[in-house]
Amino acid sequence: MSGTAGPPPTGRRALAYTVLFCLFGAGLAVFAATRTWAVEVTARPAPLPATRTVHSGADLLPWLPALALVGLAGAGAVLGTRGLGRRLVGGLLVAVGVGVAIGGVYGGFGIHRGDIRLTWPLLCVLGGLLTMVAGGITTARGATWPVMGARYERAPRRGEPEPSPATDGGRLDGRRTRTAWDALDRGEDPTVS
Repeated sequence: MSGTAGPPPTGRRALAYTVLFCLFGAGLAVFAATRTWAVEVTARPAPLPATRTVHSGADLLPWLPALALVGLAGAGAVLGTRGLGRRLVGGLLVAVGVGVAIGGVYGGFGIHRGDIRLTWPLLCVLGGLLTMVAGGITTARGATWPVMGARYERAPRRGEPEPSPATDGGRLDGRRTRTAWDALDRGEDPTVS
């Protein structure tokens, strides 16, 4: 058995792992923010039982689940962007992850509302850290990852000229999407042959 590690992950595999990290981290934070973080017990006069008030993470920090949902949307944005846009999304994910982690720490240790259950705030911190790591990887390496779209474009056949509205009288030949959009821009109906 050789002591060498396997080949480095390809760009497509690194992209997939990073998006999964982001989805798992942000999803964990959303789930943890909706669980019970604190139970407040208020004593009442003798014949009446004490009242219990349950507080979820969303009750204590209303912005926390919304921020975690931005992290979930960021996972999709990593797939749909390229180049500088993808790096900016990575920076946004780092900021979202930091915000979610800080919210989890504050909710678990900074708010004093009865009996605090630390499991859910700590899982929220973990989700924020995973989102932050995914954003950092995206910022550092995202520009080299493959992008969507180019794979699904039809390549022109050899020797086939690209259709041009100027050479074919402005009529749509149905072969190129760009020709259809150009016809719409000129005010023509591209569905009429």
